[in-house]
Amino acid sequence: MDEEIPVRDRSRLEGRTVTNLHHYRAEIFYVAIDKICVEMDHRFSEGSNLVLKCFSCLDPKNSFSRFDVNKLAHLADIYHADFSDDDRGTIREQLATYILHVRRHVSFSTCDDVKSLALKMVETEKDLLFPLVYKLIELALILPVSTASVERAFSAMKIIKSKLRNKIRNEWFNDLMICYTEREIFKSVRDVDIIRTFTTNKSRKGNLPRDFIN
Repeated sequence: MDEEIPVRDRSRLEGRTVTNLHHYRAEIFYVAIDKICVEMDHRFSEGSNLVLKCFSCLDPKNSFSRFDVNKLAHLADIYHADFSDDDRGTIREQLATYILHVRRHVSFSTCDDVKSLALKMVETEKDLLFPLVYKLIELALILPVSTASVERAFSAMKIIKSKLRNKIRNEWFNDLMICYTEREIFKSVRDVDIIRTFTTNKSRKGNLPRDFIN
């Protein structure tokens, strides 16, 4: 990695060289990180980035090196519907006590993500001792699912309700949304079963006049 190579995109006559380490670090790795950061800023709003940063403080790696009481306590304000006024008043104290316990507990040293942390808290009954902290962990675990569901819903809305179909009524629009977002489930349902279901559902049959039937 210390071997010198000519600078990329420059004439070799200039005589400028850099090491392989500099090339891979500055011209490849740093550039890739910058592009990822720009893409993250475009994809997520400032509020979403704040939530992700706060939840990252629950990471148990390196003896909870990223743990931050202030950021985690701020989550209680963001998710105010899940925490009462009393909870928001005591969560800082509970977080401070929690981090002292888990750093001293040998079994928590094997946790490498939030999922394993949640399992270990239930196993050691720390979820009962620190219910507010465990609630934050639960919110962190369901965050990817809720985010993905919302993104799928918005993507489906753009596809279904186009410029040519912008007058769809809400009820019909909701039915189409369900069929589109859960299309993998609907693919497993046979057409014969659907026909039989609608046939046996008498409430969907129209009552024709007797004269018309005759």
